[in-house]
Amino acid sequence: MVMRTARVGLRVSAGQRRRCFGLLVAAGDVWACVLDMNRWRRQRGVQPIAGYQALCRELSAAGPGTFGELDTVGARSVLRRYSDPWFATAARRKDGEAAARFPRRKRGLMPVRYYHGTFMLEGRRLRLPTGRGCAPLWVRLDRSVPYPPGQVWSVTLVAEGGRLFVDVTAEVPITTYPPERQPDPARVAGVDPG
Repeated sequence: MVMRTARVGLRVSAGQRRRCFGLLVAAGDVWACVLDMNRWRRQRGVQPIAGYQALCRELSAAGPGTFGELDTVGARSVLRRYSDPWFATAARRKDGEAAARFPRRKRGLMPVRYYHGTFMLEGRRLRLPTGRGCAPLWVRLDRSVPYPPGQVWSVTLVAEGGRLFVDVTAEVPITTYPPERQPDPARVAGVDPG
C-alpha cells in the first residue's frame, strides 16, 4: 500500500466560506498560542512543552470553545504539526547542526487535518467536524474524489491564493499483475536523456 494525495477544490456559499476560513484562522490561533506559551516558558527558564501528549493535555486544560468552531481533532492536528518539526530540529541540533531552528513563525491560516472516522465523505459532499454546540459544516467538492471512499485516510482543509481546497489522502494498493500479464522489463518507456 502507498499513500496518495489529491487536491480537490471546494464549492462553498458565503457562509460556508466564512466558517471554513474561521477554522483555518482558529488553527493559526492554536499555533500562535503554542509558540507564545513556549516563549514564555523559555523566558522563565522552564523547559518548553513540545511533546504531542503534553500539548494535548494543555489543550484539554484550555477547555472547549477556546478556539471558536475548531474542534479538538482539528486543534490536535495543529499540535502534531508543531511537535513533529520540534523534535526533528532537536535531533538535528543533537547531531551538531547549530543552524537548525525550532518553529517560531506565527501563521494567520494554518491547515487543519481530519483523520478517518472524524469526517464524512458522501459522493461530492464532505462534512467537517466542528466544535461542540456548532452546526455541522457540510461543503461541496468541485469534483469527485479520485479514490474509493473506503480508502480515504484523511482530509486536510487548506487555503491557497484565496481559494479553499481539501487535500484528500488515500491508501492505494500497489498495482500487481498476474504472472502471465506482467510488464516486460526489457521494454522501456519514456525519453532517453542521454
